[in-house]
Amino acid sequence: MTGVCDERIYEGIFREHAPGLFRFLSYKTGNESRARDLMQDSFAKLWEKCADVLPEKAKSFLFTLANNAFLNEVKHDKVRLNYAQSSGFSGLDQESPEYQIRYDEYREQLENAINALPDGQREVFLLNRIEKHTYLEIAEMLDVSVKAIEKRMHKALLKLKDILNPLD
Repeated sequence: MTGVCDERIYEGIFREHAPGLFRFLSYKTGNESRARDLMQDSFAKLWEKCADVLPEKAKSFLFTLANNAFLNEVKHDKVRLNYAQSSGFSGLDQESPEYQIRYDEYREQLENAINALPDGQREVFLLNRIEKHTYLEIAEMLDVSVKAIEKRMHKALLKLKDILNPLD
C-alpha cells in the first residue's frame, strides 16, 4: 500500500493532527460543531484520496482541504446574504423571528433553484459565481470553448430567474 491507506498510518495521522485541525477550524468558524463537521469531512476526503497522499504530506493536505471547505462555506453564505438583501427583505430586524423565517425560506428556495439546474449549467454557475473563476478558466477546466461557457451561464441565469421570480 502507498500513501496513508494503511489503517495504522491513517489512525496515527488522525491522532496527531485532529486536535490542531479542530483548533484551527474552531478559530476560523467560531463554532465548535461546524469545526467538527469540517474536520471530519477533511479526514473523510483524506481517506478517499489515501493512495495519493504521502504520510509526510497529510498535515498540509488536511489543512488545505479544511481551509478550502471553510472558504467555500463563507462564499456560499455571502451568496445567500446577497440574495436575501436583493430580495427586499433586508429591512427586517435580523434578530426577529419573521426575518429568520423569511431568510430560511429564501435560502431553501435559492438552494433548490441551483440544484434544479442541469449539471453543466450548475457547474458553470457555481464555478463562476461562487468560486470566482473566469469564463476562460472554466472553459480550460472543462475542456470546452468560452462560448459554450457563456451559453451555459446564460441559460443557468434565465432558469434561475424563472424559478425564483416566476411572475417577471
